[in-house]
Amino acid sequence: MRDFTTHVAGGDYFEGLRWHRGHWYASDAFGGTVFRVEHEGARTELLEVDALCSGIGWLPDDDLLVVSLKDRTVLRHSAADGVTRVHADLSGLSEHWINDMFVDAAGRAWIGGMGFDIVNGAPPETGALYRVDPDGSAHIAAQDLWFPNGIVGTDDGSTLVVAETFAGRLTAFTVGDDGTLSGRRVLGEFGPMPDPSGGAAAMLGGLALAPDGLTIDREDHVWVADAANRRCVRVSPAGEIVDEVAAPGGVNLYSCALGGPGGDHLMLALAEGFFEAAQGVTGTASLVSTRVDVPAVEGR
Repeated sequence: MRDFTTHVAGGDYFEGLRWHRGHWYASDAFGGTVFRVEHEGARTELLEVDALCSGIGWLPDDDLLVVSLKDRTVLRHSAADGVTRVHADLSGLSEHWINDMFVDAAGRAWIGGMGFDIVNGAPPETGALYRVDPDGSAHIAAQDLWFPNGIVGTDDGSTLVVAETFAGRLTAFTVGDDGTLSGRRVLGEFGPMPDPSGGAAAMLGGLALAPDGLTIDREDHVWVADAANRRCVRVSPAGEIVDEVAAPGGVNLYSCALGGPGGDHLMLALAEGFFEAAQGVTGTASLVSTRVDVPAVEGR
C-alpha cells in the first residue's frame, strides 16, 4: 500500500504543478492565485490573477510565467522586483480560454487552447497548441487537437508531448531548432474517442483514460493524470502503461509533477471535479505526494 503526504488542503482547483529550485509551485485556477509550497507544507502566495490562472513555468532568467485563462494572456512575474506584466497576448489567436503550459530550456512557452466554451456547456471542438517565444511573440504551433492539455518535453528538447484529453491520447511532435513542430504522431492511445455530440462531460465519462496534467521522469516515461478514472499512470516511450497510482480517497485527479528531495516524489492535484469548481464549489482541492522509483530529470 502506498503512503501519501498531504501538503496543501482547502483549495478550489489546483493546476500547473511544478517543482523549481527546491520548492513546489501551483496555481489555484478558480481561486485565481499562484503559490509556492515548501515540501514540508508551508504555503506562500505569490500573485493574484483576476482572470483565473492555470499553467506556470520559468524563463531562463528565472522570471515566472503564468497563464491567465479568461483574457488569454501569459503574465510575467519578475524575479528581480516582483512586478507582474503581460508577456504575451494570445487573445487574437484564441477565441476561448487557454490552459496548461510548458516552458522549455530555450524559454519558449507551449500553451494549449481549450477550443470551445467548456464552462458554459458548448459542444466540444478541437483547439490549437500555441508557442510563445522568449520575446513574447505568439504563434499557432499545431491545430486540430482535442482539448490540448498537459504538455512536457523530453530532456534533450527534441520531442514535445501533448495530452489530448477528449481524444484519450498522447500526441508527440519533433521540435525544430527554431521551435517549429513536425512529425506529429500518436505516442499513446488508450481506447476509442467518444462521440463529441454527447457533450464534454459525456465524452470524459466515456474515455478509458482522459490525459490531463503531465510530468516526465529521467527515463522519458510520462506520468499522466487521468481526469476520468481517479489515477495517475506512467506511460513508456512506446505508449504502454507500466505503472499506476490510484488517487487516495477515491477523489478526482487532474495534475501531477515530479520533484521534492531526491526528485522522486510524485505530487498529485486532487479535487471534487472541474465542472463543480467552475460552478463555484470551493475548498475541495488538495495536493498530496507519494514516492516513485524513477526520479525527475535532474535540474527540473
